[in-house]
Amino acid sequence: MNMEALICKAAGEAVKALYGMEATEKMLQLQKTRSEFEGNLTLVVFPFVKAARKSPEQTAQEIGQYLQEHCSAVEKFNVVKGFLNLSIGSGNWLELLKTIDSTDNFGFRQPAGEGETAPLVMIEYSSPNTNKPLHLGHVRNNLLGWSLAQIMQANGNRVVKTNIVNDRGIHICKSMLAWVKWGNGETPESAGKKGDHLIGDYYVLFDKHYREEIKQLVAGGMDEEKAKQEAPLIKEAHEMLVKWEQGDPEVRALWEKMNAWVYAGFDETYQKMGVGFDKIYYESQTYLRGKAKVEEGLAKGLFERHDDGSVWADLTDEGLDQKLLLRSDGTSVYMTQDIGTAEMRFQDYPIDKMIYVVGNEQNYHFQVLSILLDRLGFKWGKELVHFSYGMVELPNGKMKSREGTVVDADDLMELMVENAYKTSMESGKFADITEAERREIARIVGMGALKYFILKVDARKNMLFNPEESIDFNGNTGPFIQYTYARIRSILRKATDTPALPAEMAAELNEKETALIQKMNEFPAAVEQAGKDYSPSGIANYCYELTKVFNQFYHDYSILNEPDEQKKAIRLVLARNVAKIIRNGMGLLGIEVPERM
Repeated sequence: MNMEALICKAAGEAVKALYGMEATEKMLQLQKTRSEFEGNLTLVVFPFVKAARKSPEQTAQEIGQYLQEHCSAVEKFNVVKGFLNLSIGSGNWLELLKTIDSTDNFGFRQPAGEGETAPLVMIEYSSPNTNKPLHLGHVRNNLLGWSLAQIMQANGNRVVKTNIVNDRGIHICKSMLAWVKWGNGETPESAGKKGDHLIGDYYVLFDKHYREEIKQLVAGGMDEEKAKQEAPLIKEAHEMLVKWEQGDPEVRALWEKMNAWVYAGFDETYQKMGVGFDKIYYESQTYLRGKAKVEEGLAKGLFERHDDGSVWADLTDEGLDQKLLLRSDGTSVYMTQDIGTAEMRFQDYPIDKMIYVVGNEQNYHFQVLSILLDRLGFKWGKELVHFSYGMVELPNGKMKSREGTVVDADDLMELMVENAYKTSMESGKFADITEAERREIARIVGMGALKYFILKVDARKNMLFNPEESIDFNGNTGPFIQYTYARIRSILRKATDTPALPAEMAAELNEKETALIQKMNEFPAAVEQAGKDYSPSGIANYCYELTKVFNQFYHDYSILNEPDEQKKAIRLVLARNVAKIIRNGMGLLGIEVPERM
């Protein structure tokens, strides 16, 4: 039982003994004592004043007296109005440190025991289109999805990481048509480019020629909206899409060849980013399933067919409008494909919770999807979670893929690693190590800077990503936390032996040592809260706070030069466990920590 739980239990017993009151968990509010007051933990006593029939000060005094007499952890107390500040004895903090030290995965919930089955959580993220490489928006999506998977697993869930690839539709036909017209048989090998970059170039090329055609039609007197539909290129692209849907062997062969180039490129990017998936679904395999499911719903009277043959869901009784599910020509829309994918997943896995990591521009889509899946009988339909996140931009503005002005994920990662290399070289941190070691540390630091900068922000907010700011070795950044970890590892390497905690304390722990143990003790609660809130930023902020508390301690007290062997051993154990929690916490964010920097 951790310190907070122990005190809450004792406080509940105090209230029962003193006032005959059964205190609920919600009533027993413990918080860290404010720095201007003496104490470690503060109990808010206002919920018990009515039962006590005394002033808040008297109530706090009585509960404090009871705890001091009946709870060995409470050494002394003081009262400030309705707040009871409790000081915990050094021996109790030392026992707590022993528990932390003996638990490798301190803060993580243990896997389900024998005969138990942990809930299965499926998390969908990435969802790329096969007509372009991954960009900055995908970076935020992938990092959030991967981190969320680690956090859910640390909370005792089984997790399946999944991806749905948008590998069909007019967008891929545009790239294919451009390649047929202007590609001259170019391949990733002949071009010296990653496959996803090559296909993205043809998507941009299609748009360039398409715009030119629209311009010419408008100049000839045609209305712009009509020109967009009548341009020869867009008509050809639609013809190619129809051929694809009809299974034309030539179109399908080209589609498979170009998609294979893209997937090889994606895999390289995912590997650099440090993310992956347990199962990948493809829209080309799910859209027909979705159509069949909609037809089934239509037969059951769940949906309605309009005069033009299109199929709609009437959601007016849910306070929404009508939603198109099948076009009049029988082709599916994104909603239909999501229904088909959901059915396939439900057949593949016994899903207890489904989490979709998708940008906030799709909030309405997932509100509707939840209702439709529930109507169609999926047990988790009503409970699906749309992990909605905001847009990410660079200081120089928004990105547009059609115009080729997207911030490419590969370029961004390369820039981050190079920035880390330059910054470390300039600061002299790379002296006395080989070039191979420098490059590896730069990779870890550069990617850590990128991931931390993105994940420390509340996912729901739009954010501005500043590459230069993220590499800073001071402040709330990944490199600051990584540098502290590397510094601790250096201290531990210099220690002559593996330290052990003393059986009995000959001296009191100082205030900074106590604060460090108390902060470490908060890690399990931070992991649990991050799981409840679906919040990687909660873990990032905890890691930063722990790092700050350690640096405050390290600034004031020596570790290796401490003459008292008992104090030195305690400080080494403290440092070892701070490093362990930083490594585990940053691991939940998908961030590596270097042994030296």
